[in-house]
Amino acid sequence: MPFPFVLSTTSQLSFQQNFTSSTHPSLPSTASSQRNLLRSTLKAHKRLASGDQAANLSDVLLALDSYLKYICTLNLSLSGTIVNDEDVDLALTREVEVEWRPTLSSTPIPGREADRVRGQGLDYEFFFVHQTYAVVQNLFARQALLGIYASSSPTTEQRLGLIQTAIRHVKTAASIHAFLVHHANTGDGPPELPAAAADVSISVQSALHRLAQAELNLLGAFKDDPYPAVLAQSRNEQDREWMIKAPDIPKTRAQVLSRLCLGASEHATAAGAILKAERRVSKDLIEYTDNLRRTARARACRFQAISADTGGETGKGIAWIYAGLSELGLEISVKEGSSKTGSLSKLKASWNERKEDRRIGKGSARWGSDAGKAEEARILEYLEKKLVRSNDNVHFQTVPEYKPLLAMLPSGMNMPVGDEQWKPPVLSEDELVQMRAPPDYDAMEQDSSDEDRNDAQFKAEKPAGAFPGTDAEYKISYY
Repeated sequence: MPFPFVLSTTSQLSFQQNFTSSTHPSLPSTASSQRNLLRSTLKAHKRLASGDQAANLSDVLLALDSYLKYICTLNLSLSGTIVNDEDVDLALTREVEVEWRPTLSSTPIPGREADRVRGQGLDYEFFFVHQTYAVVQNLFARQALLGIYASSSPTTEQRLGLIQTAIRHVKTAASIHAFLVHHANTGDGPPELPAAAADVSISVQSALHRLAQAELNLLGAFKDDPYPAVLAQSRNEQDREWMIKAPDIPKTRAQVLSRLCLGASEHATAAGAILKAERRVSKDLIEYTDNLRRTARARACRFQAISADTGGETGKGIAWIYAGLSELGLEISVKEGSSKTGSLSKLKASWNERKEDRRIGKGSARWGSDAGKAEEARILEYLEKKLVRSNDNVHFQTVPEYKPLLAMLPSGMNMPVGDEQWKPPVLSEDELVQMRAPPDYDAMEQDSSDEDRNDAQFKAEKPAGAFPGTDAEYKISYY
């Protein structure tokens, strides 16, 4: 599942102080109004409880869609490009300076959010808006996948629909990251970024693109993987279908799924190397990337085990299970055909599983932060018991050493994404015609006053230093 990203917030910006247009004088002011709407929406989203933020993502996406076409139109017009057969004359009067709060950068104090970082140039705003749009797409994908894990027993059609929805959102995020990398390499260069703003650096965008490609591969394998659904049913106390045998995966199909997972591991490895070289990215993202690499390789070993068992090599399939557990970093000591882990390791794993179950049940924003590592460990242990029981009672095959099998893993492959290229939206011809009218200064002042009033109201409703949930006690009047 995608990384639990956090949305950025930004400072106020008035494009009327930076641009003038003789052909479309309302363009800078209208763009400022749309940006003020986005700014207030991001601030309101941040103030919500983590359980309520998922329902508010649609409002954030709507504000981003409305503003994105304005910032893209400004960017094209400033370079002299004709927009929808309209020649927009846009002149720069003062360099754009704006602040955005990085959410992927490391902070000097753990647990404390980073301060907003000031950057210069329209590209700085252009990059951060697109990065925020990609984050929203990833959060929508997470929400779709949460519907699979949190639901008691989704039908096959519902599960497939949610996975396809997640794939669509991750594809959009991947195309945005690829577009930003291409835009920086083919334009006048990347925006002038301060040292702390790692979110929109070209190296981090390249890593996020590789990370999204890894997620696409794993989602492609997840679509045909029956075992997560079987395990979810076994955890549901009210479900009565847990006794039904999981559908078999054909040997050829299992090999394809294994190669998809290995392709995901290669992308995650490349992303991790880029992020570690960056040195200013948060440890959470680097750890997530490493967990994703481990999960992908362990899942590839599991599909190899299924392929071996389907072909009648149950002993070799058990060895592949041990290989997958070793890829997850679990200690294994093989004795008499079964793996034995220490009691402390089992206790820690059980505690982590219960903790993850509580996160999923509550819809916590941090669910899946281990990149599915605990879930894959559960499935491998489930398959190990199944194959060992079958081997002890039916096949009686010798279990080979699992370490040499890791060198026999096939090459990775990637899920076909088609012609998924991000095309920045711009204003339509009718909208550009409306920008020819003079700006409405009364409406602009009204928007600014409304935003200031909302900030003042929020500060009044949230007394400084008040303990959460006790705000009403600070409003009692004794006069």
